[in-house]
Amino acid sequence: MNNVHDKCPFEPYCSRAPQFSYVRLLHAVPNAPAVDIYLNERLTASNISYRGFTQYLPYLPGNYNIKIFPTGQRINPVINTNVNFPAGSIITTAATGLLQNPSIQLIPDNPIPALPARVYLRLVHLSPNAPAVDMTTPDGVRLFENVSFRGVTSYTAIAPGTYTLQLRLPGTEQIVLNVPNAVFGAGRFYTVYVVGLVGEAPSLQMLLPLDGGSYININRKD
Repeated sequence: MNNVHDKCPFEPYCSRAPQFSYVRLLHAVPNAPAVDIYLNERLTASNISYRGFTQYLPYLPGNYNIKIFPTGQRINPVINTNVNFPAGSIITTAATGLLQNPSIQLIPDNPIPALPARVYLRLVHLSPNAPAVDMTTPDGVRLFENVSFRGVTSYTAIAPGTYTLQLRLPGTEQIVLNVPNAVFGAGRFYTVYVVGLVGEAPSLQMLLPLDGGSYININRKD
């Protein structure tokens, strides 16, 4: 799980937030080793293990080449692709799939208009061998339905507090993952990332990071 920040951790960039793209990196390839990540041939993150997040970092908007190598190597990247970071955006750049055929998925983290007394939650399915899932609470309330691999839901508002989250096969009561004691604070944005493998190691898990929309103000006018 990434660090939770109550304010922007990289001033003075946040005071000029609309001029930048704010990007964090996620290693979600379950059978891959730790990696080094290069943007435009410059080392951006080193020795990022599976399930690891970087902090959000500010980048000038535009096109970038991403190369990902096993840690300590600089030949034969496991991923070599080009992406675009728009101005005034907050993005999680996730390495997804399996080591045999990984890819990059850009997941926009831009917030929606929010009420301070609510929590804003969404689901991202990054388990390459898991079926589509519903996410529910133990009393059967379905927060998200029929989300398949690489699916990204919209944010939904819930009351702040401590939850048990469950993944179920769509439209059924069959639970495939049960995660107790998920704590969500008021006025914040969270993504539940489903990662790992069904019936193999590493096993199916949820990652519950705080999203950058909780503390990066991309709508700032000053």
